Amino acid sequence: MEKTNLLGLNRQDLVDFFSAIDEKAFRATQLMKWIHQLGVSDFAEMTNISKSLQQKLVDIAEIRPLEIAVDQLSSDGTRKWVFGLNDGNGIETVFIPEDDRGTLCISSQVGCALDCSFCSTARQGFSRNLTTDEILSQVWLASRLLDEEKKPGRKITNIVLMGMGEPLLNYDNVVKAIDVFLDDFAYGLSKRRVTVSTAGVLPAMDRLSERHDVQLAISLHATRDDLRNELVPINKKYPIEELMNACKRFMARRSPRSRLTIEYVMLSGVNDSIQHAEELIQLLDGISVLINLIPFNPFENSGYKTSSNNAVRRFQDKLMQSGLTTVIRKTRGDDIDAACGQLVGKVADKSRRQQKFIKPRFGMNS
Repeated sequence: MEKTNLLGLNRQDLVDFFSAIDEKAFRATQLMKWIHQLGVSDFAEMTNISKSLQQKLVDIAEIRPLEIAVDQLSSDGTRKWVFGLNDGNGIETVFIPEDDRGTLCISSQVGCALDCSFCSTARQGFSRNLTTDEILSQVWLASRLLDEEKKPGRKITNIVLMGMGEPLLNYDNVVKAIDVFLDDFAYGLSKRRVTVSTAGVLPAMDRLSERHDVQLAISLHATRDDLRNELVPINKKYPIEELMNACKRFMARRSPRSRLTIEYVMLSGVNDSIQHAEELIQLLDGISVLINLIPFNPFENSGYKTSSNNAVRRFQDKLMQSGLTTVIRKTRGDDIDAACGQLVGKVADKSRRQQKFIKPRFGMNS
């Protein structure tokens, strides 16, 4: 009989699990604490659980995280892991330390099916969705590994689903993982410290707004449908006008002080002119936003160039003059291919091309 991996269960799942084996519901909160707060994976170490229940759990359950394939530390303190999956695939997870926070960027799929033209991750194709335990395992492992560093400022305070994949195309597993991120008996993160990034899967955006009051980041990158169709092909299914209406519906469920994050990769001669900035100002009228301008991280045969610093600054100044809060995202971890759009992993592509394995890019000299 295949054992249940308790790492992938939210609190209600654990209540149901213990009910099925004639155990009290309070065992669910005990296990949540042991697994996610204390990082324990051995039932024998769970001292407030009887020996008989420990043995019962050994027989039918396990706490099984992913395997660590690669562990790299950038010169700027960013740390990247490649975690190996049971099917031979690999996913990437990145920890980004800052003065006031520690952000963990996690993956939600093996590869990505959206085929955004400026993203190295998308070039690897798509294999499958991650299971809930595979999503949660990234946080569980990163927490343990960072604790081992015993250095100040190396704690996870924020989680962003901005790694490999489109989170809202793996909706069910993603929201169950978010349950655990927010659970006071697990990671206990504030809803303001969990961000879901999406290219605009509209039906799932509406469902998410009803399930969790977390932060939402929209990968916009263009202000007109013709250009966004090229950069972000899902726009052909959900064009910009419909996307903006969905954003307004999402924000209508949030508190008046909330802001929507707009992600905008700066591509030289493509979307970085003052006219594009003016169009963005008009497009976002009436929506409370924070705009992240993201310098493009080049990769081989991308066909794009990074906007100049002057172009990015002019773009930012134009947006700021209109009252839109705009920041330029600092590139982090690019020396270990951990920057935005660089996550590759190891993907058995089942989506568009003949199946093949893509060798991970581990560092600058690979």
